[in-house]
Amino acid sequence: MSKIIEINDLNLPELEPFCSTSEVHLLRYYEPEPGLFIAESPKVIRRALDAGYQPISLLMERKYINGQGKDIISRCENIPVYTADSELLTSITGYKLTQGALCAMRRRKNASADKILQTAKRIALLENIMNQTNIGAIFRSAAALGFDAVLLTDGCSDPLYRRSIRVSMGTVFQIPWAYLSGNSPDYIKRLTELGFMTAAMALRNDTAAIDSPALHNADKLAVVFGTEGEGLLDSTISACDCTVKIPMSHGVDSLNVAAASAVVFWELRRRDK
Repeated sequence: MSKIIEINDLNLPELEPFCSTSEVHLLRYYEPEPGLFIAESPKVIRRALDAGYQPISLLMERKYINGQGKDIISRCENIPVYTADSELLTSITGYKLTQGALCAMRRRKNASADKILQTAKRIALLENIMNQTNIGAIFRSAAALGFDAVLLTDGCSDPLYRRSIRVSMGTVFQIPWAYLSGNSPDYIKRLTELGFMTAAMALRNDTAAIDSPALHNADKLAVVFGTEGEGLLDSTISACDCTVKIPMSHGVDSLNVAAASAVVFWELRRRDK
């Protein structure tokens, strides 16, 4: 049974994971073993538990103990549950909690890109995207709109950073993801060798229409999204089979990468034949 602990000392060392600790510090918490991440909000915590992640401790607003956090506490047996009112929790974390609950959880060894690529038919490859909100939103759209997996280059922000997890609504625990190592354009060549048609999202004039039959009929398709502002590397674009641009109106030249991904996932998801 979990132990409910009323917070009377803000300097408890056990609260360290919930304090304004850097994400990199949490990532390396048990180095060389995988570290910690913070799941925020009851729905996100439940999805992490459903995916088999191990909870270490909970930080929960007092009113949630016998409310919408009750089932979470019952699932997290034998871990401490630290509690206080909302104002005190905000002073501990440095931010206002979303729906009054945080859970510190153990990371697992990152999945293998090779294993994912054995079965995936529709994948998103994110190149050097650092904005955590965009990472989370892309994951949520990929999961909701039928893509099989998300791969990331080494220059991307970690999907298990708190903000990305929260924005994704916990879908980072539901859709397979992995880092695809190597430099541009090596990772594009690797996908090509595995039979993927590669489509770069880029503001070029020589683009394929987003409703092109070649894209829709590809047995395996990888759509490549670039970083905010600068977009994809030229070497990446050149290595891809084609470029794709979403048609725009009213003089708008592009969408935010997260919004663009939702359009692309909807249009290019694999349909039953």
